[in-house]
Amino acid sequence: MKKTLTAREMDVMSILWELESATVAEVNERLEDDLAYTTVLTVLRILESKGLAGRTREGRAHRYHPLLGRREAGRTVLGRLRDKVFAGSTELLVAQLVTDEKLSSAEVRRIRALLDQRLEEEEEG
Repeated sequence: MKKTLTAREMDVMSILWELESATVAEVNERLEDDLAYTTVLTVLRILESKGLAGRTREGRAHRYHPLLGRREAGRTVLGRLRDKVFAGSTELLVAQLVTDEKLSSAEVRRIRALLDQRLEEEEEG
C-alpha cells in the first residue's frame, strides 16, 4: 500500500500529531469539515493499513496514534511537490515560498542563517 497522504489523511494526521493520540470522536470534533463518524473511522483505518497510524483499545473505542512523524511527512510531501510542480527543482520551490509568503524580518534572518549553515557544512565536507 502506498505511503503518500491524501488531503483528508493529512487533515487527520495533523490532529493526531497535535493530540498525540485520539479516538474517532476526538478527531471528528477537531476536523474543519463536518464528516460522518464512519468517514473519519474509514480514514483512520486507511492510515492504519498504510502503517502511518496505530491503535490501542480503550474501553469500547480505539485510540489512534501517529506512527509517521511530522518531519518525515513534510519531507515526503515537499519532495512530491518539488518533483511534480517544480520539475524537481528545490531552488524553484524555495524561491516560490520566499517570494509568495509574507515573511517577517526575523523569519528571513532565520532562513538566511540556515542557508549560511548549510554552505559552511558543504565547504567543510
